[in-house]
Amino acid sequence: MTVYFIGAGPGAPDLITVRGLRLIERCPVCLYAGSLVPEEIVQAAPSDALVMDTAPMHLHQIVEEMAKAHEAGQDVARVHSGDPSIYGAVAEQMRRLDAMGIDYEVVPGVPAFAGAAAKLKTELTLPEIAQTIIVTRTGMKASSMPEGEQLEVLGQSGATLAIHLSIRNLDYVRRALEPYYGADCPVVIAYRATWPDELYIRTTLAEMRDHVREAKITRTALIFVGKVFGAVEFRDSDLYNSDFSHVLRNRGKKKAISAD
Repeated sequence: MTVYFIGAGPGAPDLITVRGLRLIERCPVCLYAGSLVPEEIVQAAPSDALVMDTAPMHLHQIVEEMAKAHEAGQDVARVHSGDPSIYGAVAEQMRRLDAMGIDYEVVPGVPAFAGAAAKLKTELTLPEIAQTIIVTRTGMKASSMPEGEQLEVLGQSGATLAIHLSIRNLDYVRRALEPYYGADCPVVIAYRATWPDELYIRTTLAEMRDHVREAKITRTALIFVGKVFGAVEFRDSDLYNSDFSHVLRNRGKKKAISAD
C-alpha cells in the first residue's frame, strides 16, 4: 500500500501530469483539497472509490483515513493543488506517515507561478534583466517568515518575485519592495491562474492595491513583481546564437540533416 501525494497543477484539469492522473484512476481511495483541486480531476477516480474532500478536515482526520486505507491494503491518491513541494502542507503528513511506517511517494505538478507565466506568455528569466526567480510569501496568520526571508531582504536581489498567499498584505509588499524596485515597477496580479474565471491585472507597485480592491480580489491570487513584466529591451540568449558554441554545437558548423 502506498500514499501518493499528487500535484494536480494550478487549476486547469488538463494540466495534471499523466502519472498523477493514472494514479487517481486506479487508487481505491482519493483524498483531495476540494477548495483548490478541480472536480473534473477527482472524477477520474474509480466509480467505487472512496473520494473525500479534505477541505473541512483537520490533519489528524486526514492521516486517520490514510491509516484506515493502510490497514485495508488500499493505495491512496492524496491530491493537492499546484506542486506538493510548494506551500502544500505535505511535510507534516509525511512526518506522520513515517512514524506509522506507511509508504508514500510524491508526484510533482505544475506550480501556480509556472501556469500563470504560461498564460501571460512571459519568460520569467530574461538575459541581463533577471536570471533569478524567488518564490515566497509574507508573514500573516498562518505563520511568520524565518529571519532573513522577509521581502525587505529578498527585494535587495532585484529578482523576479512570485509572492504567494499575500493578496491581503499589499500595503506591506509595496513598502518593502519600493526602495529596491521603484514605485513604477511592473506587477501582475494572477487570480485563479488557469481556472475558467482566471483574471490577470497588469499594474505597478504603486497602483496594485487600488486595482485589486476595484476587482474585489481577496484570495487565491499570486503577486508577480519584476522588470520582466514590463516592455523591456533584452538581448537574445546565447543558447541559439550561431556565433556561440557549446558541447552540442560547434560554432559556425551546421549539422547535416538526412532526407531519409
